[in-house]
Amino acid sequence: MAEGFTVHDGAAHAHAEKLAEFLDRHPRALVLTGAGLSTASGIPDYRDRDGTRRGRPPIHGPDFRKYEQVRKRYWARSMIGWPVLSRARPNPGHVAIAALEKIGHIGSVLTQNVDGLHGQAGSHGVLELHGNIHSVVCLDCSALFPRAFVQGQLADANPHMLHADATPLPDGDASVEPAELAEFRLPQCVCCGGTLMPNVVFFGDNVPPARTAIALDQMERADALLVVGSSLMVYSGFRFCRMAQASGKPIAAINLGRTRADDLLDIKIEESSERLLPLVVELLERARAGTERVTPSIQLDGGTL
Repeated sequence: MAEGFTVHDGAAHAHAEKLAEFLDRHPRALVLTGAGLSTASGIPDYRDRDGTRRGRPPIHGPDFRKYEQVRKRYWARSMIGWPVLSRARPNPGHVAIAALEKIGHIGSVLTQNVDGLHGQAGSHGVLELHGNIHSVVCLDCSALFPRAFVQGQLADANPHMLHADATPLPDGDASVEPAELAEFRLPQCVCCGGTLMPNVVFFGDNVPPARTAIALDQMERADALLVVGSSLMVYSGFRFCRMAQASGKPIAAINLGRTRADDLLDIKIEESSERLLPLVVELLERARAGTERVTPSIQLDGGTL
């Protein structure tokens, strides 16, 4: 690190110094985040360490719009699962990313998450690639509603579901048996009586073109890519690694387990982001207080690297 600055606490600190040096050399890095960043906030993720998706197949957007039974399944499960997500708060990883933005050591943040925790943590330059689960849109008149408002509708229309026993799943989902859906009543738009859908990109749907254009521009302007908590198995995230590699921009990743882009990475750190990123912020802030540059000098038990 900066002259006279060394850490002595083993692998996590060594990883933190390596990443701090990476961000010091690339202060306009685009940060791409995924579900692994939010697990420490109590939100389950989709995949295991091999990148294999857990549980039942996800609901697809075209099916949601076409079939009432699919909408019932979604809203019943969401009614039970959303309160867990709504109570989630940013963890130290989210807070550290906001701090990196504040001290000028990253460019913008592109998240695949729909939980809104980056904004709660204080990040400003955030693009939510797949939307935000806390917003609901009417498919007929395009009116927008807070998800909390729709939760009230669901509770009023389905009091028998209020105490349903279900396991929380990613993104406000929950395990609900089909038998419990027979009497379930769907929420409706209070403006036109139309069909309500969470304002997110479902599987089988595309990211809106305008949002994609902003994300691609962010990658073009960046001088590096940092992936945090994503296996990159979904192409909408993996494409940014391919773009970075094609333009010669270095890629670093913090992820517990395999990623789809492992062969494209310049740095791969298998560490919890909520543990590692606050150390990176601390190192960069201390380096700023001393010299303008960060230079690697990692002190381990056997000597200095």
